[in-house]
Amino acid sequence: MSSENKSLKQIISHRLEKLQKIIDSGINPFPYKYIPSHKVGNIFDNQEVLLDSNVSIAGRIVSFRKMGKASFIHIQDETGKLQVYAKNDILPDGVYDNIVRNLDLGDILGVNGDLFITKMGELTIKTTELEILSKNIRPLPNLKEKDGEAFNGFEDKELRYRYRHLDLIANPEVMNVFKLRAKIISLLRSELDMKDFIEVETPILQSIYGGASARPFTTFHNTLDQKLYLRIADELYLKRLIIGGFTKVYEIGKNFRNEGMDRSHNPEFTALEFYEAYADVYDMMNFTESIIHNVAKGISKTIINFSNYDIDISKPFIRKSMFSLLNESTGQNVDSMDASELFLLAKNNNIIVDKKMNYGQLLDAIFGALVEPTLIKPTFVTDYPIQVSPLAKSSREGNSDIVERFELFIGGMEFANSFTELNDPIEQRNRLEKQSKLRDLGDDEAQVVDEDFLQAMESGMPPTGGVGIGIDRLVMLFTEQNSIKDVILFPAMRPE
Repeated sequence: MSSENKSLKQIISHRLEKLQKIIDSGINPFPYKYIPSHKVGNIFDNQEVLLDSNVSIAGRIVSFRKMGKASFIHIQDETGKLQVYAKNDILPDGVYDNIVRNLDLGDILGVNGDLFITKMGELTIKTTELEILSKNIRPLPNLKEKDGEAFNGFEDKELRYRYRHLDLIANPEVMNVFKLRAKIISLLRSELDMKDFIEVETPILQSIYGGASARPFTTFHNTLDQKLYLRIADELYLKRLIIGGFTKVYEIGKNFRNEGMDRSHNPEFTALEFYEAYADVYDMMNFTESIIHNVAKGISKTIINFSNYDIDISKPFIRKSMFSLLNESTGQNVDSMDASELFLLAKNNNIIVDKKMNYGQLLDAIFGALVEPTLIKPTFVTDYPIQVSPLAKSSREGNSDIVERFELFIGGMEFANSFTELNDPIEQRNRLEKQSKLRDLGDDEAQVVDEDFLQAMESGMPPTGGVGIGIDRLVMLFTEQNSIKDVILFPAMRPE
């Protein structure tokens, strides 16, 4: 046994002994309920009114100084930490000896007493009642003491993601990111609700996956004796609702893609998708910009430091075509190149491509390498090749190889994707069958033919505009985080 494990075993054993002492004194160290009168933050905000008044709080011990028959304890709840003064002759008989002397960092307490300010000027509760609400048995990594003060020993990113409960205890400011995440999602819902969109729920387990180009996760339903997939997108089911007569629908939910993990990708992620009948990609562009502007206003944050850039999210978004951006980046007329010329352009710029890639895939790869990282200010990129956009309507300007689509980029990262949705069932079948042929050639991210969806389209689908927004990335932006793991409470992790 290592000295570290031996030490941990000894600490746990010692704490179990303390736990038993509390139990032997007739006290339940894991009671059913405690109702505090205030949160810590509320006490600080109203301390002038509450001074000399009786208050009660509940929270975790984060520092502990024992001085004979008196102790100073800092208790932390989700709003902050507050000092508590516990003295033997102020507490009921036996409480100090049976509880306070057996306390450790990490224990959860409920305390009641009068609020006062110490000679050192610190706001403090002089506790007259103290209850142990939960005994800490396994020591917390951050709650270490030196000279009576706690310090943070839990900064390793990998450990913080893997043990999020410890991260929240050790680094309480992390909780603010997830509170803001909840507010951002609430604001998104409010924006859509105010525009008469109806929130719906569609299947996560699907017999055929579709709506995006990605590899799925597979599972198996024993009763149905059927292979199923975790959805990669909500799109095809939401479009069926438009076909069925809903005019405006949206869903906020989990999607799953069996792909790599990096600072902007997690295999399980949260997406917002919304669809509006009788609208097109330009309506969706205006509405998407409005939504993001209003979320920024709702959290009072319009200048955002993201990817080491200060970005003004309140200004009108830039709108440019993919080809104009490529031409500017390369100094060449990329819009006039064929697939072989694009392949050579990619090779000359050290972009990884192969000869199986079609025109659209080559163009997308070049754009991703040369242009995307430069799109710092909010930018709508339009005019995508049809080969990488099988669910979008061809351009009304007459070029059948280009579709009506935008992607929104901010800080060099994609945040939204939108189409004027293809509503011709014959053309949609042709497109999906071409995708199926790509799968036969080894493209395991190509889309599949969904007969149920195609039959629904044959009932008649109105002109429709649709948008997908990555919630996690939007939260990254507004909370100024550089990794998607910092905005997902429990991100995917490799096994230890």
